[in-house]
Amino acid sequence: MHTRTLGQGLQVSAIGLGCMGMSQSYGPNPGTRDEMIRVLRSAVDLGVVFFDTAEVYGPYANEELVGEALEPVRDRVVIATKFGWDIRDGASVGLDSRPEQIRAVADASLRRLRTDVIDLFYQHRVDPDVPIEDVAGTVGELVAAGKVRHFGLSEPSAHTIRRAHAVFPVTAVQSEYSLWTRDPEAEVLPTLAELGIGFVPFSPLGKGFLTGTVDTSTTFTDDDIRRRVPRFEADNLAANTALVDHVRMLATGKGVTPGQIALAWLLAQHPWIVPIPGTRRTSRIRENADATTVPLSADERADLDSLARRVGVRGDRYNAQHMGYVNR
Repeated sequence: MHTRTLGQGLQVSAIGLGCMGMSQSYGPNPGTRDEMIRVLRSAVDLGVVFFDTAEVYGPYANEELVGEALEPVRDRVVIATKFGWDIRDGASVGLDSRPEQIRAVADASLRRLRTDVIDLFYQHRVDPDVPIEDVAGTVGELVAAGKVRHFGLSEPSAHTIRRAHAVFPVTAVQSEYSLWTRDPEAEVLPTLAELGIGFVPFSPLGKGFLTGTVDTSTTFTDDDIRRRVPRFEADNLAANTALVDHVRMLATGKGVTPGQIALAWLLAQHPWIVPIPGTRRTSRIRENADATTVPLSADERADLDSLARRVGVRGDRYNAQHMGYVNR
């Protein structure tokens, strides 16, 4: 696995691992906690050393899992976590990025992650009630105190990125980006290129859709986030099948998987893009890591670049409530 450099010189593996699904959002976990610890450690053995978690995943359970799994290899890995939610009685009830909250979350995350420093500390969603300058300044103080190494933002607008970066350098922006979610291309990616900030796409496989393993016959449990995502409603999913069918044809011709094509396309966009696909299986980690070796010709890239526009994508990527939290 080769490395890539995000902003401010932060080096990470070219493919990371999104850990959220090990604790929530994708239905019952088929594996035990001990099995998830083995999966996390197997990622390191495969060269995947960039791990993404958050206090709200669980809540708290995911950070505890990641902390226990990676403690023996802490010097080999980069751990990103996030602040920004008001969590009460085991559930998030809104946003909270007040400076005192950020400082409290940092200390709690350090304990759960069993480490003395957070490599990358993201604001999980922009809080309209707290000036982004105050957020950036507070994270800057945590960096100065040695508790945090790098500052990140998740799902911000280009304007917010500029405001934050003017106060304290932003290392990475994390937003949803994939062959069927192209929102960052208009304003966010050009801003990151200009300012020298890295980009970390989450859901780079379209919450599993771009692997070709989800179709209209797929059923989702009540605790699976896709059950509430408009894009996965039956009529929309049927219409969106045309997109993944096209990706599958290209993958078959190359002897690779549709998911590997989706990741290879992201990697080809810019050298400072690092996708973080999530999984609960070592076999999928290996498959995703191997996407770094999949070549795409200029013609293939151009074809994929225009795919969503040609084929069309039906349905929003979030429900109305969650769409209100993005691009602030």
